[in-house]
Amino acid sequence: MSNAQLDEGRDNRERVVILGSGWAGYTLARQLDSKKFQAVVVSPRSHFSFTPLLASTSVGTLEFRTALEPIRSRRTNVEFYQGWADGVDFANKKVTIEESVVDPLQSMALTGDRHAGQTAEERVESKQRAAKKGRLFDLAYDKLVISVGCYSQTFGTPGVKEHAYFLKDVGDARKIRNRLLSCFEAAALPTIPDAIKKNLLNFAIVGGGPTGIEFAAELHDLIAEDLDRMYPELIPFHKISVYDVSAKVLPMFDESLTKYATEAFRREGITIKTSHHVEGLKPGAPGNSPDSHADYACYTLNVKEEGEVGVGMCVWSTGLMQNPFVANALRELPELPQAAKQSETESGQKAAPSQPWKVKMDSKSGSILTDERLQIKLISDKQETVLQDVYALGDCGILEGTSYPATAQVASQKAVWLAKRLNKNDLETSSFSFSNLGTMAYLGNWKALFQGGQGSQISGWAAWVMWRGAYLTKSVSIRNKILIPIYWVINWLFGRDISRF
Repeated sequence: MSNAQLDEGRDNRERVVILGSGWAGYTLARQLDSKKFQAVVVSPRSHFSFTPLLASTSVGTLEFRTALEPIRSRRTNVEFYQGWADGVDFANKKVTIEESVVDPLQSMALTGDRHAGQTAEERVESKQRAAKKGRLFDLAYDKLVISVGCYSQTFGTPGVKEHAYFLKDVGDARKIRNRLLSCFEAAALPTIPDAIKKNLLNFAIVGGGPTGIEFAAELHDLIAEDLDRMYPELIPFHKISVYDVSAKVLPMFDESLTKYATEAFRREGITIKTSHHVEGLKPGAPGNSPDSHADYACYTLNVKEEGEVGVGMCVWSTGLMQNPFVANALRELPELPQAAKQSETESGQKAAPSQPWKVKMDSKSGSILTDERLQIKLISDKQETVLQDVYALGDCGILEGTSYPATAQVASQKAVWLAKRLNKNDLETSSFSFSNLGTMAYLGNWKALFQGGQGSQISGWAAWVMWRGAYLTKSVSIRNKILIPIYWVINWLFGRDISRF
């Protein structure tokens, strides 16, 4: 479809182009009034991932489909283009899109720039080739919402990008599930010595936040409830370890809840190793070459405090890094867009269009800074202004002067607030504020933690009931609200499906 055809297909509604299909982008697209706005989602994946359930899908407690919501649906009036946002022309209100229908990276965690290693000239040539092949097109907008999310942070640790497993999308969960079962099947072979079995069944989780802790808990449940019966001879060899560079895990929880979690893991045989620094990950067992036949399925985790540790799988969950699109495509503006020319600086003076401007970024995280109405800020020398009709939500945007966590709860609340304001056309009458509804984490064996926004605390079985109830009610579609409890009951009665595919 040509750019002219895209423009000709527009109706009288305002076109809201939403970059990203995560918690912010997907929620906003569904909440906008379809009579007033033409919501257009641009994302390299054609679905929304319900991230709290990914750990459950990675071990077979739930099936992958229960953590997915399609962007295209008979129940919503949302347009969709599967592609990567490649550039933004604020002056002419256009976004350049590179199609990604056959991109192998979709549904997988990203750890760096897709075009890393290319020079500026090579990147220009690559874009020209994509345009000639019809893989690059411009999309006009009336309002633009940047909610591209963040990438997985590896801190440049050698071998992590190539050999670690991440848990940010359904493709990652599928990859983990296959690897996990491969480790047990390989260890069950009569030709594998005990030393290699210990390596294969040693599972390392790097990162003591909710994602890492919940995956460790779900993995423990799988082994204790199902694999213990199927591979009884292998259970003595297995080990689950959580590594974190901080002095404690789950830092967002109160000290008493953190201690409860640590003690619960100790009783279940899960080792928590705080103040540990992972320095590298490579294929092969410790001390052997990567292509040795005996250790073909192992990895070596290099830990500063322990040395080389043989593992069957390393799941990496250490935080977020800024999306390269934000740094590369949004930073410099050749001129001040018309939408910002009427805005005033903090001193009350009109913004000068002729001087160089750039999107204001947070110095620490590199995220886009917004005003209290979620509009992105522009800066030039000592002047500052706001770019109207362009918003930043989710992990890639920070409301200046606040320290809201980069969580799904914050992203979805921003999206709901913005949708309401746009639907009512009263954006200028109020400002966004975050309402903390609490934080939860699953600990395994029907135990969980809950810390309310006002300081209330619940732990154990009661918190587990709240944990499951909250995620069930927050699931978007009626289909998944039905499927999720059905799979819970089926797996409780008959056990998890451990087939590989």
